[in-house]
Amino acid sequence: MVYSLSAWLVWAVPLAGSLVMPLTRKTPRIRDVVAVAPSFIAAVLATTLVPAAIQGLTIDSRIPWFYTIHAGVLIDPLSVIMGIAVSWVSFLIMVYSVDYMKGDEGIVRYWFFMNFFIGSMLLIVFSDNLLQLFFGWEGVGLCSYALIGHYYTDEKDKWVGRQGDVVLGIPHAYSPTHAGMKAFITTRFADLFMLAGIFLIYFYSHTFNYLQLASNTAWAAQLHASGLLLPAMIFLLFGAFGKSAQFPFQEWLPDAMAGPTPVSALIHAATMVKAGVFFVARIAPIFLILPYAEKYGFFGFLAAIGAITAFLAASQGLVNKELKKVLAYSTVSQIGYMMLALGVAGFIPNFVEAYSAGLFQLISHMLFKAGLFMGAGVLIHMVNSFSLDDMGGLRKVARKTYFVFTVLALSLAGMPPLSGFFSKDAIFASALQSTSGLIQIVYLLASITAVMTAFYSIRMVGLAFFGEAKKVEHHDAGLRQFSTYGVLAAATIIIGLVAPYFEDFLDTSLRASVTAFGISLPSASFSIEPLALATSLSVLAIGVGLSYPFYVSRNLSAEATVGKGWPKTLYSFLWNRLYINALSYRIFVNPVLAASLSAYKFIEINFFQRINAAFYTASIDVAGAGDWFDRNVVDGFVNGVGSVASLFSRIIRRLQTGIAETYLFAIVVGLLFVLLLLLISVGVI
Repeated sequence: MVYSLSAWLVWAVPLAGSLVMPLTRKTPRIRDVVAVAPSFIAAVLATTLVPAAIQGLTIDSRIPWFYTIHAGVLIDPLSVIMGIAVSWVSFLIMVYSVDYMKGDEGIVRYWFFMNFFIGSMLLIVFSDNLLQLFFGWEGVGLCSYALIGHYYTDEKDKWVGRQGDVVLGIPHAYSPTHAGMKAFITTRFADLFMLAGIFLIYFYSHTFNYLQLASNTAWAAQLHASGLLLPAMIFLLFGAFGKSAQFPFQEWLPDAMAGPTPVSALIHAATMVKAGVFFVARIAPIFLILPYAEKYGFFGFLAAIGAITAFLAASQGLVNKELKKVLAYSTVSQIGYMMLALGVAGFIPNFVEAYSAGLFQLISHMLFKAGLFMGAGVLIHMVNSFSLDDMGGLRKVARKTYFVFTVLALSLAGMPPLSGFFSKDAIFASALQSTSGLIQIVYLLASITAVMTAFYSIRMVGLAFFGEAKKVEHHDAGLRQFSTYGVLAAATIIIGLVAPYFEDFLDTSLRASVTAFGISLPSASFSIEPLALATSLSVLAIGVGLSYPFYVSRNLSAEATVGKGWPKTLYSFLWNRLYINALSYRIFVNPVLAASLSAYKFIEINFFQRINAAFYTASIDVAGAGDWFDRNVVDGFVNGVGSVASLFSRIIRRLQTGIAETYLFAIVVGLLFVLLLLLISVGVI
């Protein structure tokens, strides 16, 4: 009962906290406390569920909702581990926001959506059914739109991309409102597929509940017989790909950097993009138990898209010169690793090995990416610019941030003994368990991606902190800000140092989550896979070795190397975002806009505006006729009645002389007249 109450409150408290924010508008100190408190309470509530996760419990607490559908929370190791990670990282980001957003004129709106964001994400994590999850899913989508477009007045210094860059006629610099709308439309389009998949499954199963879908798979047999099982699976994946910015939906995320830096940290580390990974992790065991070939299509498609996305996004991180966008491409790439790990899980005997590796990567990425974004916010504030070209030499004036940022970047690069090394190594090790040709290709792409990851991680650190010092307009972070990403750096070090035990904990805990869906798993324990270890160390050495002389020691010139020949062509190709963004606008956006403009001209201008003009003219004519009738008929009648009454009044007024003899004479005459009438009436006269 206590566990269930905590699971209900863990997402309800931040949602309720968002509604309270407008009441604190006039008291800044109370406002900030009220803003941060819900995320802290949620983190504490999530932590109280740790005993349930350790015991491997699966608790489905449900209440009637409407019709035959129930609302509910699912407490199992997956939801508890994810809930703890989301809530504590979100809390640190909220604390960081207090100083970062100080003095912002839209601060109440910011706090409202940040709390609503956190609550919606936790609703996704603890929901026990697809429909309730979808409510949280749309909640994070709404909040991302509002927060990415927080600077809705679109000042030029808030734009992302280098203004003036044009690719295939498409500008590559976007305002905050444009970026927010881009994220909203892209994810909503993907969500339509997801909703179609959800209702396809409900139509045949008559339930949205995860455990019920796993306990009775007759619905899958009917979908299989009708040829709709694989489409339903792929539709669900499209929703996850859109939310987690996976190919072909990845282009919205780099431009989401138009929002405030804490928003970027929240979207990339704790919420939004992690929602897609969690959703796949939640439904993957259900599809694994199905005895149909379509499940291999599901897991194969997942692994392939993850590997392709990881590779493409990492390649763009090699050349981008905006610090936050380098981190954004890194997020897309690292999410690809998580997706490919979950896909690999369907191709190996011990499903939970790759499954837990994907979740390990998710947690590790939460820690170092949230910290990197918060550190990036400090650096951007110091030089008042997003561009790495405006940084350089900052290690001399931002020593604290330099040390912590470097630790976090090395974890991203996969440097031992940090958590990022072990989580990536776990993915390599799990992929080597499969003999599938597809997974071998995925392994190769993942290895090449790891080289690029190490390269752009060192490049990012080198451009920001090494070389000649440039403009510095502000000081390093204060203690409160620094402590937030300092804690995250410490966490990535600690998890790295105890990685074998942490991997065993994840494996044991998630094994309980998976077996609750009816999956039998062989026993396993932490072990070192020599080839995977060799791969992890080799790709790290290659990436660092290629990047270090260009960006740290500066013995070689990157500009001279890519200044001519095929390196210049390749650099230009990567700089132009592989033309994917431009082609997306050309193929999808511009035709829709052109069609909308044509429809506007044909329907609005030629039809509705002409009808409106005709109605306008007719209305003027009818109003003119009404005016004539009012003035000449109504007013004439009323004025005539008034004139007659006035005349009668004047006549009567003449009789009022004020002379008593006259009034007595009139009375006598009147009495005689009445007497005359009586005599006539009785026939005397």
